[in-house]
Amino acid sequence: MTGVKPLALILVAVLLGSCAGTRQPLVVKQFVVRDQESGMGDEPMTTMEKNRHLLGAVSMEERRQRLGQYYTILWHDEAGAGSGPVEVVFQYQQGATASRVKRMTQRFPASDGEGRAEFAVIGDDYFDNGKVLAWKATVSRGGRELASRRSYLWQ
Repeated sequence: MTGVKPLALILVAVLLGSCAGTRQPLVVKQFVVRDQESGMGDEPMTTMEKNRHLLGAVSMEERRQRLGQYYTILWHDEAGAGSGPVEVVFQYQQGATASRVKRMTQRFPASDGEGRAEFAVIGDDYFDNGKVLAWKATVSRGGRELASRRSYLWQ
């Protein structure tokens, strides 16, 4: 039994060590605002996120224009800043536009080592062209791709 305790301590140290200090270079978070009301049975975090996206929309038409799909892209460059500006590209396909690929881009200065880009498919674009069926997010610095993530249906 004396060998079990040191082995358990080593296992715990390895598991904790593997979790510490590793950050994903690209994380994509998705949120859908389907209606304008906050339900009493909703999770508090869901209610807060919905209220954040509807903030400032006063009339029912303004609130309707905020309905749709939101994508938050968190990026981190381990190599650090300075080797060129960062470009975050979000490509997506919607239900009513068939295979047409749409594209949104945000740029960050070369001095940034991490950032947050927000993209939204909302309002008339969401209602007329349908929900987003497939997407791909890419982060590049100075023309060199740092990381990429895509949805299951992206081809």
